[in-house]
Amino acid sequence: MCVTCGCSDKDQIAITNPKTGDQKFISHNEAHALGHSHTHGEEHADTPVRHEHLHAHHEHHSQAVSDSGSAAVMARSHNRTIELEKEILGKNQLIAERNREWLTAKGILALNLVSSPGSGKTTLLEQTVLALKDEFEISVTEGDQETIHDAERIRATGGKALQINTGTGCHLEAEMLERGIKSLDPASNSLLFIENVGNLVCPALFDLGERAKVAILSVTEGEDKPLKYPHMFRACELMILNKIDLLPFVRFDVEKCVDYARQVNPEISVIRLSATTGEGCVDWYRWLEEVGSSSPAAKTQRRN
Repeated sequence: MCVTCGCSDKDQIAITNPKTGDQKFISHNEAHALGHSHTHGEEHADTPVRHEHLHAHHEHHSQAVSDSGSAAVMARSHNRTIELEKEILGKNQLIAERNREWLTAKGILALNLVSSPGSGKTTLLEQTVLALKDEFEISVTEGDQETIHDAERIRATGGKALQINTGTGCHLEAEMLERGIKSLDPASNSLLFIENVGNLVCPALFDLGERAKVAILSVTEGEDKPLKYPHMFRACELMILNKIDLLPFVRFDVEKCVDYARQVNPEISVIRLSATTGEGCVDWYRWLEEVGSSSPAAKTQRRN
């Protein structure tokens, strides 16, 4: 299991181009072995840097604790887990910075969309592509455990899309995005949306090289989510309250939700919209333009 979140290492990561049907696979076990034998400074385009796993470590210490009841053994195990977590996140950060440098050099505005499953991320991206495709080239990397359904939905609207299937993994990592953008090859001065796996926990820990994280929270989920998952909302620059067309039919206090979010992150911006009806989406498009025009790392330019 992954030390940071419990993801299984038994499945392969699949990167699929729905337009061509081409697939590339990353073996967790292969990546684990390679992660021990290469440094980040070496340029290995096909060498994944992935989670390290603690199967043998946990089995050994579980037995030791069972046999001896030793608090010292438990403390050593805990300390080792912390060390491995730092190492994993450190490796991820190095690749994220490499991604960021590449995206910056090409003037690509990359945004990491995070949320619970079913919040409306894909629907929002469909609306965004349809509304802005005549002004910007838009590419999307879709993260899910299985299927290429979301990538196919994006392609149907006219956007470039690539599917990353994580198997039982619960989040995208910088190395997955690095491989994904090499395959997707987004155009210079374009928009790149990264739709992360539906999860309000682990994606907060993993920088992918994006300009900013954007949290999508639907009004069907409850206004206390920012307090329950503070790390995620603290990591985000923008919170989108989606499905506001359903407010007459659900118990959701918008102002309380916004207050909770700003208790966790006083700087967070908030946009209220319905990706289904389009209500409020103009504020989202305006935010994209403002972020693109104000950031040296994301020089979004309109097509001539």
